[in-house]
Amino acid sequence: MKESPYDQIMNVLRKDPRYALGAYRFIYEALDFTVQKVTGEKRHVTGQELLMGIRLCAAEHFGPLARMVFNTWGVYKPRDFGEIVFNLVNAGLMGRTETDSVDDFDEGFDIDTVFWEDFYSKEIKIQY
Repeated sequence: MKESPYDQIMNVLRKDPRYALGAYRFIYEALDFTVQKVTGEKRHVTGQELLMGIRLCAAEHFGPLARMVFNTWGVYKPRDFGEIVFNLVNAGLMGRTETDSVDDFDEGFDIDTVFWEDFYSKEIKIQY
């Protein structure tokens, strides 16, 4: 009997408990967001494109609280998203190309400041 996707993700969580279930669910949402709003076409996305989608999706959903949400999930830096993606890849729940690597997620945004600065820079522009 084939395992359901939920059971497969639960197996991933048992093997690597660093990240919460919410982080895995968010990766799928951010991937869909990236395909629809960042690339505009259904195709493979790079690690950098996914990071951009993660940033935009999180800003839209969580605003300046995104960092806090990520931290409760065990995500502290962009590479953590890469680790989550490759946990899903290794479980057969996401695909990759030959050139894709977890290292693609090393050069991303600074989770500690980006959402806070993005939110408040917009607020300042609105006020003035």
